Amino acid sequence: MNPQVILVYDGSFDGFLTCIFTIYEQKIINPIIKKESETNNQLFTISETIITDEAKSKRVWKGLKAKISSFQQQLFFKTFLSEIKGVENTLLSFVINIFSRQDSKHIDYSNKNILKISQVAKMVGREKHRMEAFVRFKQTKDEIYVATVEPDFNVLPLIISHFKDRYADQKWLIYDIKRSYGIYYNLLKVDIVTLDFFSKLNTSIKKDNYADQELDFQHLWRTYFENVNIKSRKNSKLHMQHLPRRYWKYLIEKNDI
Repeated sequence: MNPQVILVYDGSFDGFLTCIFTIYEQKIINPIIKKESETNNQLFTISETIITDEAKSKRVWKGLKAKISSFQQQLFFKTFLSEIKGVENTLLSFVINIFSRQDSKHIDYSNKNILKISQVAKMVGREKHRMEAFVRFKQTKDEIYVATVEPDFNVLPLIISHFKDRYADQKWLIYDIKRSYGIYYNLLKVDIVTLDFFSKLNTSIKKDNYADQELDFQHLWRTYFENVNIKSRKNSKLHMQHLPRRYWKYLIEKNDI
């Protein structure tokens, strides 16, 4: 019995695409792709560590783009960003199916992998929109607007365009505490950054680091929120439906100064 090959990669999208390139290059039969952070408890397997290669990654993505629509490309990327365990292998099955077909522009929702990709992508899309709606910036003394988040899925790559367009005239940083990286806009471009300042124990900006007027702005926002909130029309059930409690920690109006 031939042992199954497990391809271990760094968790990046380029790393994942490099795995797909390696599978086709080495003609690996029935491989399994896993992040290096995942443990391997399977017997009779051989593990191969895949080094991310941007050139190989680009070749795979170029090939996929030639076979699928832009909408399908978005579904593919969103599904990868879900970070759901084993999602790489669902996407691999999709790729194998796509490359083996002549006409791949049509979405066949009867295919279990395509159906799962569609469902997961919708979940990621909803989280993206919630982050765009619920992120609250706080101005620091160095005139950078900072927000910390802990989304269920890795949606920071998906919200870059929204915040870059909406806040083009100010420097801002959105930091994902859960994944220990952030996106920083310096008025010219957006960079991926990692900071030692933030951790799971230190998830927010201390008051001493706020700009002088920041607390006043927060107070004004809470006052506005309280005044426009009509108590007689309060519908707690509907409120929780549109604004789940897990997002309250981001909202100035839901927290004390």
